Amino acid sequence: MLQEFKDFIMKGNVLDLAIGVVMGSAFTAIVNALVDHIIGPIIAAIGGGEDISYITIPIGPAELGVGEFAQAIIDFLIIAVILFLIMKGVNKLKAPFMSDEEPEEPKAPTSEELLADIKELLQQQTYPQNEAEVLKDIEKDIHTHDK
Repeated sequence: MLQEFKDFIMKGNVLDLAIGVVMGSAFTAIVNALVDHIIGPIIAAIGGGEDISYITIPIGPAELGVGEFAQAIIDFLIIAVILFLIMKGVNKLKAPFMSDEEPEEPKAPTSEELLADIKELLQQQTYPQNEAEVLKDIEKDIHTHDK
């Protein structure tokens, strides 16, 4: 059972996934810092306030935090744009090393080509003309093996 677990863990997909999760969490910290400390304050300065997360709508004794929801949407859009730009840059750097052409799959032979091959194989085979020739061939084989 331990060997099966080791084989499972050592498979490429599991290792790739683990590396992706670790890198993703590290990258999340970078992107969040960029949004919270650089882009967010710039947007707040343009909008005339610190941020919109403090905006609420009172409903009786409760309040709807529409500002926090709107701020989460804005943060998501900013992060999505940043990730898009980063991936676009990475793809541009990888482009010289990647081939756009996919290997061509071999073309299946047409019916005519298959029939021509069958005809050729049949023509290469030799058949005895009559029973006498068959018997001679059998006798010859028997005498050859007796020697």
